[in-house]
Amino acid sequence: MQLNLPPDLEKLIHKRLSTGGYQDAEDVLRRALETQDALESWSDEEVRALSARIDEGYRQAERGELIDGAQARREIQAMKDDWRSTKR
Repeated sequence: MQLNLPPDLEKLIHKRLSTGGYQDAEDVLRRALETQDALESWSDEEVRALSARIDEGYRQAERGELIDGAQARREIQAMKDDWRSTKR
């Protein structure tokens, strides 16, 4: 299949490629579609559970129970790496 992309989508793909986290344009599109598919397949229960975790995080922030930015980035990167390893 060949796709003709408008300039704005091509720009987004190049932006993702420049992060170094993707092998090629196909990898960018694959991950985007897999993510969309996963989000659309979430059950109402999963959405409620995620919302509850977000709410709890907000309450923790209000109480001052925060971690610094560097630690947050490390934890998020570890979660992303773990997620990516399950998708390959």
